[in-house]
Amino acid sequence: MQSTSEVQRPLAGARHPRAVWTWIATSVAAFMIAMDNLVVTNALPVIRVKLGAGLEGLEWTVNAYTLSFAVFLLSGAALGDRFGRRRLFAIGLTIFTVASAIAAMAPNIGTLVTARAVQGVGAAIAMPLTLTLLSSVVPPAKRGLAFGVWGATGGLGVALGPVIGGAITEYASWQWIFWVNVPIGLLLLPLLTRVRESRGGAGRLDPIGTALITLGLFGLVFGVVRGNSHGWTSTQVLASLVLGGLLSVAFVAWEMRARAPMVPLAMFRNRGFALTNVVTTVMSFGMFGAVFLSAQFLQTVQGYSPLAGGVRTLPWTAMPVLAAPLSGLLSDRIGARRIVAIGMVLQAAGIAWLATVIRVDVPYGQLVPAFVLAGLGMGLYFAPIARLTIDFAPVRLQGVASGTSNALRQLGTVLGVAVLGAVFSAVGGYASGQSFVNGLRTAEIVGAIVLAVGAVLAFAIPAHAPVDESLGESIEDSPRAELSDAAEPAAIGA
Repeated sequence: MQSTSEVQRPLAGARHPRAVWTWIATSVAAFMIAMDNLVVTNALPVIRVKLGAGLEGLEWTVNAYTLSFAVFLLSGAALGDRFGRRRLFAIGLTIFTVASAIAAMAPNIGTLVTARAVQGVGAAIAMPLTLTLLSSVVPPAKRGLAFGVWGATGGLGVALGPVIGGAITEYASWQWIFWVNVPIGLLLLPLLTRVRESRGGAGRLDPIGTALITLGLFGLVFGVVRGNSHGWTSTQVLASLVLGGLLSVAFVAWEMRARAPMVPLAMFRNRGFALTNVVTTVMSFGMFGAVFLSAQFLQTVQGYSPLAGGVRTLPWTAMPVLAAPLSGLLSDRIGARRIVAIGMVLQAAGIAWLATVIRVDVPYGQLVPAFVLAGLGMGLYFAPIARLTIDFAPVRLQGVASGTSNALRQLGTVLGVAVLGAVFSAVGGYASGQSFVNGLRTAEIVGAIVLAVGAVLAFAIPAHAPVDESLGESIEDSPRAELSDAAEPAAIGA
C-alpha cells in the first residue's frame, strides 16, 4: 500500500500559494470545529429556558455532537484516502455548515439535538482531513512550524469557545452560536478550489463495526440519561441498557475478526497502551462530565450573564493553552507517565476543591484556585498522554493508535456527561439554587473520585514496555494512520 507521501508529494516550498491557502482553509476549519465543542456550554442555561428543555435535553445537546464525532472520527481519513481528501473535506464542511443552520433554526430541543448529531458527523469527516491536506502541500522540513500554528489555532478555539459563546448568547441570541458557523463555512468552500486534491492508499472502511458501536453506545447512553426520570427498572431503560451492552460486546467480537478493524484490539495486549487508554477515557469521564454541570452554575445559580460566566471560566479553559508547552519540557526530563499522573492529581484536586467550596453564594474568588488547578492539570496531561499513546504502539500503527485514543476520549466525555448528569438529577435539579448545588456537589465528588482513580492508574503505566512491531505488519496498513494528531484540538475541548 502506498503511503501518503508516495501518492502525493509535497509542494517544493512552504511559500507556495497552494500551501498558504491550504493552511488558511484547514486552520480556520479546525478553529471552528474545536470552538464548537465548548461554545455551547455557556448557552445551555439559556437554551434550557428558551426551548423548555430539561436536563435530558441539555445532555443530548452535548452528547449528540460528541457521540457522532467519536464514532465517525475513525472513518474520516479512510473516506478521504479513498475518494479524495479535498472532496471529502468539502463534504464534511458542507454537512457541518448546513447542520449549524438547522440548529440555529431549531424550534424545539429535539430538532436541536438532531442537528447537533449531524454536525458531529460533518466534523468527524472534516477534522482528520485538515492535517492530511496540510501535510500534502508542506515539505517535511517546514511541517513543524505549519503544524504548530495549526495546533495553536485549534487550541485557541477551545480556550475562547466559552467566552465567544457567552458573548454571542448575551448580545445576540443563543441561535447565533450556530449561525456564526454558516458564513465561515460558506467562505471556506470556494476557497477549497485553491487547495490541491490528494489521496492516500485505498482506504478501507468498517461499516459493520461503526454501526455496532454507534447503536451500542447510543443504547447505553440513552438508558443512563433516562434512568432517573423513567425508573432504572422500567422496561424502556432496562431494554436500552441491555441492548446497548449486547451491541457493544458484539462490536468487540466483530473487531477481533474483522479484516480491516475500526479499532485493532490486538494493540491493547500491550499493558502500557491499554492503561494509557483507560486513563484517557477516565480523564474525559471525570473532567468533562464535571465541566458540563459546573459551567451552568455561574449562570443558573449565581445569575451571571452568559458573557460574564464565560470570562470567569477562563482560568479553567485557557490554562491548558498556557501549561501545554511546560508539560512537553517536563515530560522529557522526568518522564511522560509521571506528568500524566501529576496532571490527573491536579484535576482531581481541582474538582474536589469545587465540591468542597460550592454553595449558592460562594464568592468567585474561592472558585478561582480550583479552576486554575483543574486547568493546569489538563494542560500538563494532554501532550504526554498523546506521547505515551504513540510510544506504546507499533510504528506502522501509531496513527491508528492516536485515532483510537482520540475516539476513546470523546466516548469518555459522552459517558461522563450521562453518568454525572444522572448523579446530579438523583440528588438535585433545577428547582432551586440549593437543589442545583446539592446535585452539582455530589456529581463533582464522583468526578473527583474517578479522576483520582485515573491518577493511580497513571502511576501504574510502565516506564518502558516492549512494543511488538510484528503487530503492525500483521494488520494491513490503515489510512487511519493520518489521524495521528488531527483530532487533538477538538478532542481537548469535547
